[in-house]
Amino acid sequence: MPDEKQAGEGGNNQGLRHDRDMEGAASWVSHIVRFVVSALVLMLVGYIVPGFSRLTFGTALLAAIVIALIGYVIEAIGGRQVSPYGHGIVGFIVSAIVIYAAQFVVPGLRVTILGALLGAFVIGIVDMFIPTKVR
Repeated sequence: MPDEKQAGEGGNNQGLRHDRDMEGAASWVSHIVRFVVSALVLMLVGYIVPGFSRLTFGTALLAAIVIALIGYVIEAIGGRQVSPYGHGIVGFIVSAIVIYAAQFVVPGLRVTILGALLGAFVIGIVDMFIPTKVR
């Protein structure tokens, strides 16, 4: 068995390095897919929710990234219970606040308070069937 240990320690690490590289690539792909799906959901929300502006794909993609960043900051500061990704009324209200706040950063995104509440509701329903979070 010493031969197996030596091969594992000093042997060819190309396979291990390749596996790590593939995991990193898969992580990037999953993030890209998440943002594209989120952008498509925001575009859908723009068409069906009153008080939520219709978005082009580029604007929706930027909005998805901004919403994710604001959500990350809120989760880092307040913890998982106050996260927009949390379940329940607190997560719903925080999601609406994040969507409303995103309009001040994303050009072309206009949302009323009612639109943010309805948008958070529709996004929550869509997220039940097509989860967009990567954990």
